[in-house]
Order: sequence, then C-alpha cells, then structure tokens
Amino acid sequence: MPRNIVSTPNAPASPYYSQAVKAQGLVFVSGTAPIDPASGQIVAGGVGDQVDQCLRNIAAILEAAGSSLDKAVSATLIFAEEDDFAAINEAWLRWFPADPPARQGAKPPVRMPGLKVSIAMIAEA
Repeated sequence: MPRNIVSTPNAPASPYYSQAVKAQGLVFVSGTAPIDPASGQIVAGGVGDQVDQCLRNIAAILEAAGSSLDKAVSATLIFAEEDDFAAINEAWLRWFPADPPARQGAKPPVRMPGLKVSIAMIAEA
C-alpha cells in the first residue's frame, strides 16, 4: 500500500519533515508546534493557548488528509514544564470532552524559546 505525503498551507511546515504521512489507513501527524501559520510565530499566552494552536494546526493537517480530530487514536505531547500539566489537561478536554485518544507525554530533549508544548498524533484516515 502506498504512502502519501500530506501538506497544507493552513499549518506550519518544515523542509525537514512532512506535516503528515498517510499510510495503511492511518494518518501520522508529525510533532506540531503552536505556531500560527499566518505569522510563523509561536502564539502568545500560556500553555493552554499553545495546546489550542497545536490542535488547530493538527485539525488542518488531518482535514487535508481527509480525516479529523474525531478519528484520533493516539497523541504524544512533549511539554516543557511539569507544572503545566493541569493546564494542558484542561485545554485537552475542550477538544476531547469524551472518548479522547490514547495519550502519552514527555519532557523535550531540546528547548526552543517560548515553546511550551508540541503534539504529534495518529488518526484513522
């Protein structure tokens, strides 16, 4: 079965990796930062605002792949500060109030100024 590269101007892009790859009935979304695709800047505000922007970006990528957040099966969150975990969960529940995807979290190996969270996701195609 072929793999298809997914790309949209409605989410931040990088020359170093694909926004997502669609294969085997799944969409594998790369780690997505809370960058406003219009400005190219990390969104202002707290970690909840950054979770919201990450998920807006992922929603745009999934839409370009013919999928949606409703089809999310797994997510990996990389977050800078353990103290932000409660705010991350609060924002997460706004997007996934029932039947959320499986999820794991980790601290980042490298820090980027202003970056509080990054999210990767796998969804059904």
